[in-house]
Amino acid sequence: MEPNGTIIFTTVGRPFYGFDIFSITLPSNISTNPTEERRLTDGVSVNFNGQFVDDDDTIVFISERTGSPDVYISRTGLIKPKKLELSLDSLFFDRPVIKNKQLFFISAHEQPEKTFKSWSALYSTRLDNYKTDRVTPKGCVDFSPSVSETGKFLAVASYGTRSWGGEFRDLLTDIVVFPVSDPTKRVIVAEHGGWPTWSGDDKIYFHRQSDDGWWSIFRVDLPADFESSGAAFTPLRITPPGVHCFTPAVIRNTMGIAVATRRRGTKYRHIEVFNVEKQTFSPVTEGINPDFHHYNPFISPGGTSLGYHRFRGESAPGKATSIVPNLEPVKSKFPGLRMVRLTGMLPAISPSAAFVAYNHDFEEGGGLKIVKSDGSKRWTLIKGRTVFCNSWSPVESEVIFTSIGPVFESVKRTVQIARIEFDPLMLRDDVEEVPINIKVLTKEESGNNAFPSVSPDGKFVVFRSGRSGHKNLYIVDAVCGEFDGGSIRKLTEGACIDTMPSWSPDGKLIAFSSTRHNPDNVEKFSIYVIKPDGTGLKRIPVGGPEGSDEVDMERINHVCFSADCEWLLFAANMGGVTADPVSLPNQFQPFGDVYMSKLDGSGLRRLTWGEYENGTPCWHPTGGDLSMESLSLQEQDGEKLKGQFDEPLWIT
Repeated sequence: MEPNGTIIFTTVGRPFYGFDIFSITLPSNISTNPTEERRLTDGVSVNFNGQFVDDDDTIVFISERTGSPDVYISRTGLIKPKKLELSLDSLFFDRPVIKNKQLFFISAHEQPEKTFKSWSALYSTRLDNYKTDRVTPKGCVDFSPSVSETGKFLAVASYGTRSWGGEFRDLLTDIVVFPVSDPTKRVIVAEHGGWPTWSGDDKIYFHRQSDDGWWSIFRVDLPADFESSGAAFTPLRITPPGVHCFTPAVIRNTMGIAVATRRRGTKYRHIEVFNVEKQTFSPVTEGINPDFHHYNPFISPGGTSLGYHRFRGESAPGKATSIVPNLEPVKSKFPGLRMVRLTGMLPAISPSAAFVAYNHDFEEGGGLKIVKSDGSKRWTLIKGRTVFCNSWSPVESEVIFTSIGPVFESVKRTVQIARIEFDPLMLRDDVEEVPINIKVLTKEESGNNAFPSVSPDGKFVVFRSGRSGHKNLYIVDAVCGEFDGGSIRKLTEGACIDTMPSWSPDGKLIAFSSTRHNPDNVEKFSIYVIKPDGTGLKRIPVGGPEGSDEVDMERINHVCFSADCEWLLFAANMGGVTADPVSLPNQFQPFGDVYMSKLDGSGLRRLTWGEYENGTPCWHPTGGDLSMESLSLQEQDGEKLKGQFDEPLWIT
């Protein structure tokens, strides 16, 4: 049977980005700081990674207003941007550029021949007839296209035919060049580089992390016979150590390149112009918006305008554009599955499917909230405390189990499993905070107890505990816990990490994530299942056959079951990366997406595509009728767009 129902998931940080694309006029003397910027997009959804089409602020860019990335064009006088209908069954587009009436872009709609290989490839569309062709050869992976000044050559950051090695900081891609007229004539012109940008037809600038730790801009100069040379060339480091520089864009007819920078003593990314000849930086955005991050500069064909994207702040017209909906519909590739993005984490759906419990914000002690399944109203159950991972009792509409305490801590740190009881009649429109009764089910001295999942009959809770010195699974009485005669027993054991358990709707199995196949690697988790009586423990190989290199690269989290117990839903890294992580805000796992497979690990299907981290999925266990077709998107049905997000925490 084909899977069906509604899947709710989280995209880390993305609901609050609120990116719009802006431009400034480059002064003739770049040392003169610009003071004004123009907003080129309309404040709807998330808009990013633009490129100029002309010198009149016409841009082609990516917008997620349809629920997934699509390619749009915006020009002066156009009230709303125009979506380009590219006739591709794709839920991911990136880095569009138009040259000589031809659109080049990255898409991820074709599945590679094996797991742990990116789906990203370069495509082109003729704008006179909208005929689309794949430019990247089958079996290859390309990112970040750039067209030379005359339009004769293309440059990409490429893995070639290699698989993704697991890196998510400095991608080990190469700079590859080929003629637009014959994409099969691919030449690696520089090893280890990303985000290429052309100067003329014979120079390419790109970024990579230098041996001294600083992200820097490099340049490779191409000789006239580079197409037949068959060898990479030695690049020249352009920007000095002491400042991180990323995502270069050449300013035509000058010695300047626009770069995004991170400097010592500041937590913000800004756009600066670097003079290659004088070896000097001139700030661009810091004087305009000192407390916003600015990303991925691009230059108009004549070199007169500089564009970038940033959090739009209060610049967008209308109040609705500054409100993030509680629930947002997302495109689905599978007719029977509805996909919904939650502005929060770790959702759990009520037995009636009328409500969703979730955690709002770990860092600010966001506590526990409940939202209507149409997104129109939410309530606070716990605030000012760190609460994470929720399981709504299948038989008690007034009971939610959760973990109270710090996230990602040692086995000895106190984290407790709690039973939260409340009056469902208090979920009314005139109520904001719902009174609750908290009953802790685990002993304080037992250490780190987290990730509860309640049994289908509501009598027991399986959870992860560090009480033995290792994080293994235990089952406890759902009412008394390990107090007042309540029972508790150990389900798994071993010097490994067993975590994030999920009880199947039929009660026969418990699925969980574990490192038990390789206990020394605390970053690689696979799916395991076990019967509630402790028998039948086995690994579910999803990434590849047992014992293969692919299966041992798995990083699978937050597994749960379909209603018929034939499918597993989880977050995983098996699609590699879809974009250069250094060009994005911080993602703890930028390669995470939502997947499903059959219970035996076969039939793997990818459900989400994105530049950001998608995870913590929830699948209603009884296939309840969620009102997702009419999600409420009114101004009052969400929260204010904050624009508060971190730069990649691994950039120091």
